[in-house]
Amino acid sequence: MKVKKGDMVKVLSGNSRGKTGKVLMVLPARNRAIVEGVNFIKRHTRPSQTNPKGGIVEREAAVHISNLMVIVGNTPSRVGYKRLEDGKKVRYSKKTGETVNE
Repeated sequence: MKVKKGDMVKVLSGNSRGKTGKVLMVLPARNRAIVEGVNFIKRHTRPSQTNPKGGIVEREAAVHISNLMVIVGNTPSRVGYKRLEDGKKVRYSKKTGETVNE
């Protein structure tokens, strides 16, 4: 996956288009990611020990990976892979050529 936990991403389409946020979780089996502050949904929850009142809770829902673009050095960029001289595989920005934070 080109998007990893902790990356800063920009949303390209959908209701949250244009927003940026940090990736909280990646779901590779479903090709989705949960981004902080993006794509809020309302969940009706029953009372439990952690939430004794229950009620309606707002939280982030997953966004498809194809709708996200990684931000490298304050500019959104496509991400590629390359091998360094020591044989290590790293992600890099196709726009600027610099490596993405690992």
